[in-house]
Amino acid sequence: MSETDTMALPRSTSTLPMAKDQGNVGALVMGADYRGLGVARSLGRRGIPVWVLRQGGHLVAATSRYVGRSVPWPTRDDRTEIDQLLRLGKNHGLKDWLLFPTDDHAVALISRHHELLASQYRISVPPWDRLRFLCDKRLLHQTAGDLGIHQPWTRWPRTPEELGALDCPFPAILKPATKLRRYNLAHPKAWRVVDQESLLARYDEAASLVGPGNLMVQEIVPGAGEGQVSYAAVCREGRPLASIVVREKRQYPRDFGQFSTFVESVDEPRVIDPAVRLIKSLGFTGLVEIEFKQDPRNGQFKILDVNPRVWGWHTLSRRAGVDFPHLLWLLLHGQTVPEACGRPGVRWMHTTADVPVAIHDLIRGRLSLTSYLRSLKPPRESAIFAWDDPAPGFLDLPLLACALGKRLLSRKETQAETGVSAADCQH
Repeated sequence: MSETDTMALPRSTSTLPMAKDQGNVGALVMGADYRGLGVARSLGRRGIPVWVLRQGGHLVAATSRYVGRSVPWPTRDDRTEIDQLLRLGKNHGLKDWLLFPTDDHAVALISRHHELLASQYRISVPPWDRLRFLCDKRLLHQTAGDLGIHQPWTRWPRTPEELGALDCPFPAILKPATKLRRYNLAHPKAWRVVDQESLLARYDEAASLVGPGNLMVQEIVPGAGEGQVSYAAVCREGRPLASIVVREKRQYPRDFGQFSTFVESVDEPRVIDPAVRLIKSLGFTGLVEIEFKQDPRNGQFKILDVNPRVWGWHTLSRRAGVDFPHLLWLLLHGQTVPEACGRPGVRWMHTTADVPVAIHDLIRGRLSLTSYLRSLKPPRESAIFAWDDPAPGFLDLPLLACALGKRLLSRKETQAETGVSAADCQH
């Protein structure tokens, strides 16, 4: 029996601090990409002070009029980053500021050092002994199985011998079970395998990057990104207070989605019940997005991933009536969170990324011109551009072109070395 088989579920109690008086405190957003930009606008428009930590090539949030200060954040070891956070807070009087992670590494970092960081900041994610049930896909798989939630065929081979003995349904993917380190775009997010030979060949490459004990093998649910539906909510002690359901219509790359480019809110009740049961079983407090994909073979919605943080399209929700960053701010300051469900029919587009995706689909006959023009109609929220905060929109195009160029070069180098494309992999 594996270690994860013996781990019990946490009790349904809240461990996040609450306070009635927010005073003049603000938010420290850990990331300056478009996710961080959405958080900065949500809070800044309400007069809440916002600082952002910028790293790598992510700069769009740093140019926002709603960001009071952007601080460079070099990638280092966890201990150094924690010391820097504490020093930043003490040197600049950021006592009780809300620490707002925007990526998996930041979530894990502040969750694993929850008690230490809570001496300076207000923490927006639960401690690691609770959060790991969502961040570790092995524990998530076990929990979903216990709750009867549909999921793809999945295994965790610990050695090449165990891998070779698997009766694996192909095509499948190899991917990390946990994402505690920063994600490097030069490395594949997952490795597609089509038979036993490619499975064994890709295992060594994947194990060298993420560790053999951190690998999982999962069947690919047929169909492209439009089969993916997400349920998102702000929750308190396992109870969703405000929520929304969306369908991902387009993503980049098309069949191996690193990020969504066009999303629309929908009425899809079949994902609500399993999502709510999962949240309730963990007594979760905070923001969460739960991703499903519908299997065309039997119509089941199978759980793929969980993000206990803001996600790429979270700004769609503001236009649909549930502004998640602000609702989380209210929750963590002991204020009333209005219960609401996001209305269907609201669209979100990462325009500079969606245009090349749409052109590709138009050429291949996967998208009609009429459908694309219809997707441009309001109500529609832009991932980057806003009339009251235009600077990030002007910066987005050259930054995206540079990032996509680097990614294209790295993908070509990887394919040249391995002879295998990363296409057709799911989230």
